[in-house]
Amino acid sequence: MKLEIKNFSDNLSNKMRSAGYHYEGEDQRTGELKFYRSLSSGAYPRFHIYCRIDRQSGDLNINLHLDQKAPVYRGSAAHAGEYDGEVVEKEGGRLKQILL
Repeated sequence: MKLEIKNFSDNLSNKMRSAGYHYEGEDQRTGELKFYRSLSSGAYPRFHIYCRIDRQSGDLNINLHLDQKAPVYRGSAAHAGEYDGEVVEKEGGRLKQILL
């Protein structure tokens, strides 16, 4: 699910923390910031976010999905991810309310 927050001017790390997300780092390939929020006491399932703030417009672009399990093969990025559906839509709405 893709979300866009126009003219985002808050501190992204603080806002994501208040939404229950943890900073995972920066994607070295794309420069996007990565955040996750676990749904259980284990590592999976979890919501996973890749986001970037457009330096010119100030718009925050978010790509949200739900990782159901870890990648199967070492070095592989493939996972059982859900990019839409009721659970992802609800989380997207919750996140948008917090970020606005």
